[in-house]
Amino acid sequence: MGEYRAVFDAEVVFVNGGGLRTDGFRLDVPDPGITDDELAALLVRHLGLLMVGEVRITNRTVVEEPHKGGRGIAAPATDGRRLVELSHEITAGLVTLPGWPGPRITDWLTRETSRQRYAPGVEFHVGRIDMIANTGTYVDTPSHRFADGPDLAGVPLDRLADLPGLVVRVPAGVRAVDRLLLAPYEVTGRAVLLHTGWDTHFGTDRYAAEDAPYLTGDGASWLVEAGATLVGIDSINIDDMTPAAAGERPAHSALLAAGIPIVEHLTGLSELPPTGFRFTAAPPRVAGMGTFPVRAFATTKP
Repeated sequence: MGEYRAVFDAEVVFVNGGGLRTDGFRLDVPDPGITDDELAALLVRHLGLLMVGEVRITNRTVVEEPHKGGRGIAAPATDGRRLVELSHEITAGLVTLPGWPGPRITDWLTRETSRQRYAPGVEFHVGRIDMIANTGTYVDTPSHRFADGPDLAGVPLDRLADLPGLVVRVPAGVRAVDRLLLAPYEVTGRAVLLHTGWDTHFGTDRYAAEDAPYLTGDGASWLVEAGATLVGIDSINIDDMTPAAAGERPAHSALLAAGIPIVEHLTGLSELPPTGFRFTAAPPRVAGMGTFPVRAFATTKP
């Protein structure tokens, strides 16, 4: 696919008086069929101009020429960054926790109905989703466990977004992730993601089996002491859910009491390097709720 540059003259008029004229300006464009209005908007963005009232484009030609980069059309990235999806897709009826209701996804405004409200050829779709907060890949904030803890709106972004990440590979067959397994890792200030491989069972009866991996209370206390920023796991729960656990939730209690968010039901952790990536799992800023689905992802570099 070719790359194109526009060559043109332009007269810029500012709303607060004065103007600017360019002759033979060259600007990267996305395709040769760009309109004058689109070209004017790219010029304003490229130059960082404020309070522009009008842009008049004249003597325009488009040539096939490699992009040089700019605020309008960026040159292809060369740093090798890659985005890695770490969250499950939410679909109608999705079973995240056995016995808990799946989401119901419907239309609030259909495209057909919307045509009656707008000009000919204009239509919109507005969907509606009814679900419990613990659906798909989600984050637990302190108010999920403690009535006086920060909720989704109260947890700062520096606990949820663009965090330096660390993957702890849990050996196959190991259920309990404890202090000794975590001790070799430098977790201070990092999002610590426990890669158990249990996500391969997501959506099946096996996912809720009694041998599902979890973080022990002792392991959670060590992560708190060592200064982890966030803790995630690709299993059904960060705590032991077997009857022997008697409903206790020591990992939730220790981490959330310390203000450390928990992300459960991660997936795709096998795609990440042990370190050297950034992790994000930010929910909507909903007041009064302690848990909500996230679009968890990582940014990696070679």
